[in-house]
Amino acid sequence: MSPGSIVAMPVATSLEGYVGFDTITQQIEKKLLKRGFHFNVMVVGQSGLGKSTLVNTIFASHLIESKARLEADEPHRQTTEIETVSHLIEENGVHLRLNIVDTPGYGDQVNNENCWEPIIKYIKDQHSAYLRKELTATRDRYIQDSRIHCCLFFISPTGHALKPIDIVVLKKLSEVVNVVPVIAKSDSLTIEERQSFKQTIKAELTFHNIKLYPYESDEDDEQEQALNESIRELLPFAIVGSERNVVIDGRPVRGRKNRYGVINVENEEHCEFIHLRNFLTRTHLQDLIETTAQIHYEAFRAKQLLAIKESTHSNMNQTSSGSTSQSTMPLSPNTINTMPSPNSLTSPSGTSQAMNPSPTMESSSPLNKSVPTLA
Repeated sequence: MSPGSIVAMPVATSLEGYVGFDTITQQIEKKLLKRGFHFNVMVVGQSGLGKSTLVNTIFASHLIESKARLEADEPHRQTTEIETVSHLIEENGVHLRLNIVDTPGYGDQVNNENCWEPIIKYIKDQHSAYLRKELTATRDRYIQDSRIHCCLFFISPTGHALKPIDIVVLKKLSEVVNVVPVIAKSDSLTIEERQSFKQTIKAELTFHNIKLYPYESDEDDEQEQALNESIRELLPFAIVGSERNVVIDGRPVRGRKNRYGVINVENEEHCEFIHLRNFLTRTHLQDLIETTAQIHYEAFRAKQLLAIKESTHSNMNQTSSGSTSQSTMPLSPNTINTMPSPNSLTSPSGTSQAMNPSPTMESSSPLNKSVPTLA
C-alpha cells in the first residue's frame, strides 16, 4: 500500500433477500465435529492429594489408575515419572481426545531443589514439538496438539498458608501454562477454616504477583467479564473427589461416606467440585485451548524464533565477516534447515541452550536440532 493511499471503510449494506451466509456457523460446526477436539490436562501436586481420583470424577470415567492404597496394609504407590494417558471420549456426538498428564509428586524427596524442572521442561517440550511441526516444509494438515491447555494445581488442605515450595512452583507454572488451583480433600476442613484458608491463599498470590487463569482481557464482553470475575472469587476451588457411588435418598451419587454422614461431591453446600467441573468443561474449555495457543505458545514461539534468528546471523557474521548482505539476511526456510546444533545456539540472554526433545517428537524433522528450549 502506498503512503498516500486511502483505506475505504466498509459500509453496512442491508440485504433485499435471504442469501444464506448465516449458515457458516453450522458449516464450521459440522467440520469441527467431524474432526473432533483435543484437550490436554496436567495435574501437579504432592503425592496423596487425590489427583487421579479428581480427574476420574470430573469426566465421570475411570481414566487414570488411582495410586491410593486399596487395603490398609498395602504400600502407597506413587507416580515416579511423568505419565501421559490418552482417551477418546464421546458425548452427544462430540468426540474429545483427552490427554491427561500425571506428574511426580513434587516435594516428596529429602532434597527438593529444582524438583519442578521436569514439569516445566515437559510443558516447553510440547511447545517445541508443535513449533517444529509448524515450521516443517511438508507439515500435516492438522497438527496433533500435545500442548498443555490446563494445569490443575493441588494444594494440601493445611488450613494455614501455602508452603514456600508451592509458591515457587505456582510462579514457575503460571509463566508457561494456564494454572487452576484447587484445595484437595477440602472435607478435612470446616467451612470457616476453608474460607479463611482461601483468603490467605489469595492474599499470598497477590503478594507474589502470581497470575492465574482466567486472565483479564479487553476482548471479553460484559457477560464474559462477569463470569470470569465469579470464577476468580471461587479460586482456589475447594473440592472433594470420589469414584464411588453412595446412596442418598434412594439414588446413587458420587460421594464419600464417613462416621458423621455422607459427603455428596455434587452438592454445592459440601464442596465446590460442581463449579470446577462446569468451569473446565461447560464454560471455559474452548477458551483454555485458545489461551494456550494465543498467549503461552505465542510467547514461547517468539522467543525461539528470535533466538534462532540471532544465532543464524551471528554464525553468518563469523563465516562472512566481509559480506554485509549476508549479515542482514532475514530468516528463511533455507537458513532454518542449515542451522547449527542446539548446543551451539545462544539465547537472547547470552547463555547457551540445549534442547531435550519429548519422547513423542519426530526425530526425522529437519528442525529437531534447530529450536532450542529456553530456560
